[in-house]
Amino acid sequence: MTTRHPESERGGTRSADGRQGLVPWQGYACACPLHARRRAVVGLAALAAGWATPALAREGVDVGPPSTMSKLVSAEQIEKAATEQYSQLLAQAAAKKALAPESNPQVVRLRSIARRIIPYTYEWNPRAREWRWEVNLIGSRAINAFCMPGGKIAFFLGILEQLKLTDDEVAMVMGHEMAHALREHAREQMGKTMATRGAIEIGAAIFGLGNAGRLAAGMGGQLLTLRFGREDESEADLVGLELAARAGFNPQAGVTLWQKMAGASKGGSPEFMSTHPTGPTRIRDIEANIPKVRGLYERAARTAPPVDAPQRRGRFIEDPPATR
Repeated sequence: MTTRHPESERGGTRSADGRQGLVPWQGYACACPLHARRRAVVGLAALAAGWATPALAREGVDVGPPSTMSKLVSAEQIEKAATEQYSQLLAQAAAKKALAPESNPQVVRLRSIARRIIPYTYEWNPRAREWRWEVNLIGSRAINAFCMPGGKIAFFLGILEQLKLTDDEVAMVMGHEMAHALREHAREQMGKTMATRGAIEIGAAIFGLGNAGRLAAGMGGQLLTLRFGREDESEADLVGLELAARAGFNPQAGVTLWQKMAGASKGGSPEFMSTHPTGPTRIRDIEANIPKVRGLYERAARTAPPVDAPQRRGRFIEDPPATR
């Protein structure tokens, strides 16, 4: 013989004449005191768990999503144009004996800093995993540096020697320039340019009738002369700050870097300053974001390899994607 619960199996109660009734607020849950206490305990535990485990916030800076305008131009086209222009620049520098060799101490230093930062770029742009990252030094007194789409980096000797940059400050410059490439600011500008030339040409390209592809390729020649807006510059400052901090470089160097830049601009306008205007607002914004990355830096600094650690030789910073 089976034994049944004294109350209804469907969560009801019995009336005086023995008929089953439902407890409206409990539906078909059992209404006995034992199960009622269990439901109360489980409910409180679930509620407490919800309060105790809020959604984890991302550690670091917040710059929002990339601009949708960049989607108007093919990333492959922009990166191909950048690679071609970068190769031309290196060839011209080599012809003038202004391209520093791999054994140059400053080249070794720059590539070592880049190797520490590059692994943290992938979160900001998945394409960065496939980029053939390069870092070269050009023997010019110009205070300048850049990173073209596809990870093509160049420093001019003047920015290192005239500003006497520390490793941390070099990392801030490099992180800033990498951020322009990662956030695809050049591609965004070209997308805006194409949009202003009219939707007719873009629409024709969609149907295979236009020359938007040739237009984008032709615009690749502008990559070294692009001037980014204040919003892009601010975004690159913050993303670069985080990249450098995650690689174990002191974020406070973001302040001292721009103080040095401001000092250099008083004696004339360096080329770098013409596209990267400084001022108290810029420095204040960086100072306000240092607390957001300080923990990242402090943890990374404990295990980061020294900049002067032995490095592998070769033109590219990392192995080709197929061999990783």
